[in-house]
Amino acid sequence: MRVVRGLWKLLVGIKDMLVLIFMLLFFGVLYAALSMAPNPAVTTGSGALLIDLNGSLVEQPENVDPLSLLDNSRNVAREYRLRDMVNALRAASKDSSIKAVVLDLDRFTGGGQTTISDAAAAIDEVRRTGKPVLAYAIGYIDDSYQLAAHASEVWMDPLGAVMLAGPGGSQLYYKGFLDKIGVTANVYRVGTYKSAVEPFIRSDQSPEARAANQALADSLWESWGENVSRARPKARIADYSARPQAMIAATGGNIAQAAVAAGLVDRLGDRIAFGNRVAGIVGKDDAPGSFKTVSFARYATANPGPSDGRIGVLTVAGEIVDGDAGPGTAGGETIADLLSDELARDRIKALVVRVDSPGGSVTAAERIRGAILSAKARGLPVVVSMGSVAASGGYWIATPADRIFAEPSTITGSIGVFGIIPTFQGTLQKLGLAADGVKTTPLSGEPDLLKGTSDQFNQLVQLGIEDIYRRFVGLVAQSRGLDPKRVNEIGQGRVWAGGTARQLGLVDQFGSLDAAIAEAARRARLDPATAKPLFIEREPNAFEKFLRDATLSQDREDTEARDPWTLAARRPQEIMAGAMHDTQSILAGPAIQVRCIECGGLGEPRGRVARDGGAIDYVKLLLGL
Repeated sequence: MRVVRGLWKLLVGIKDMLVLIFMLLFFGVLYAALSMAPNPAVTTGSGALLIDLNGSLVEQPENVDPLSLLDNSRNVAREYRLRDMVNALRAASKDSSIKAVVLDLDRFTGGGQTTISDAAAAIDEVRRTGKPVLAYAIGYIDDSYQLAAHASEVWMDPLGAVMLAGPGGSQLYYKGFLDKIGVTANVYRVGTYKSAVEPFIRSDQSPEARAANQALADSLWESWGENVSRARPKARIADYSARPQAMIAATGGNIAQAAVAAGLVDRLGDRIAFGNRVAGIVGKDDAPGSFKTVSFARYATANPGPSDGRIGVLTVAGEIVDGDAGPGTAGGETIADLLSDELARDRIKALVVRVDSPGGSVTAAERIRGAILSAKARGLPVVVSMGSVAASGGYWIATPADRIFAEPSTITGSIGVFGIIPTFQGTLQKLGLAADGVKTTPLSGEPDLLKGTSDQFNQLVQLGIEDIYRRFVGLVAQSRGLDPKRVNEIGQGRVWAGGTARQLGLVDQFGSLDAAIAEAARRARLDPATAKPLFIEREPNAFEKFLRDATLSQDREDTEARDPWTLAARRPQEIMAGAMHDTQSILAGPAIQVRCIECGGLGEPRGRVARDGGAIDYVKLLLGL
């Protein structure tokens, strides 16, 4: 039998080796063919630039294993980089071959409020040149309407609706469930408003957390309303969002007509009618209701924008984690190494740090901060540009800045620290099990997940939390020129919108990434009008780009409903998915974290949250299975 087993292992090994060789040959030939192929950006055609956003708009798309995309059964949420859209729109505004811009927002899943505002500003640039921008969707919700409002014509299907809900909603609280299954959540924190851990120790919001979250949501909703009202000054946004039933009743119950009457939508029509309208501007194509189009993906490739300048732009996007990580996740070692390598080349004269992160690991945040300090030590001016979210660990890495830019809708602050360790002594008791052992020191076997953590261990972790909080407060006080007592008052884990953060001194001024680059150029004694950025990031190689674009651009079955009612009905699923993601981030992350969980439902792009899984997966996650 041993001989047979040995022979079988040998055959399996030969089979695996042959498969590996075949795969290497296949992808080698594919890569060679790609490398020899002409640049796909040589020509892009003429007509309407069609921006069909089938996914979310983000600061930096998350890294996805290209090989995993070959499985068509996997639900892949596509992410579009904000910079690509902005560059394409700016190029289109000056390109005589682009007669109009069309926004197809049926499958747009949203993005951070500041991210959408930056994209909308680029749409405004196109309109200022006199070129029409037309938007179409079956129906609109907050994110898609914020983008569509900046179009010169907003179209909607006659069966559609505009549903403006505003930020807010419920979140899950797990304490009752944890009590039922006997799991003890050992929580360590500093900050009255550090409510990230409240779902594990309460069944509702604390009064402090409720007040802070309500103030943040109100501020973001006000910023949203101001942005949309500037784009469509005649639209009755406030009335429509506050009392939609009355406005719908005034049109005899016709929801689509109510949106037109309120000035939110310009025209109603199906896709053929919309296509004919665009065709009248840019020219007809073969099929009825079709028009001449220029592919957004191809056009963005042809117009990547400047990235060979002397103002380095370091992007810190997504959760901050220890070690190495791909784009869309802020790996401490990865980002620090990227900056160190660039500094060794001695090409840049100033550094802009673009932050779009709710925080995460304190050690990773400190690793990135240390790398930024090394740039300052070389005499480089450092300017921070905040995106949709720059909170907790995201604010930690902003402390070396000479100047901080944000937007009114930026979510920032969350100066606080927490940790959580689940133990299962109650679960064992419910199952009739017990645990026992010996110790040589008070910390032997700690944290003891079976018997529960000891008082000595709890005191040690709490002291560590308090020490890191004092350091956090000290960093902010030193960098912002504030008294530590004042920082402690405005800290305490509370999250602020950009407008309030500016008043408190946490932010210097409002401005986009372009404004931050111009400021960095001035500080480096370069001409802001001619200064160009140099983006410090790891770009995928040609093969990775090809494989990802090829798989994501496949014609897959798309049977999902796109009406706003269905989008609203999916919100409970998004809450569950978001809760699973947040719980996994906390429980699987480091013991001590500088993370803003409250930011997840208000500022982070929804596309980053996995949509797969359900209640069973959620229970397994809480049980640590």
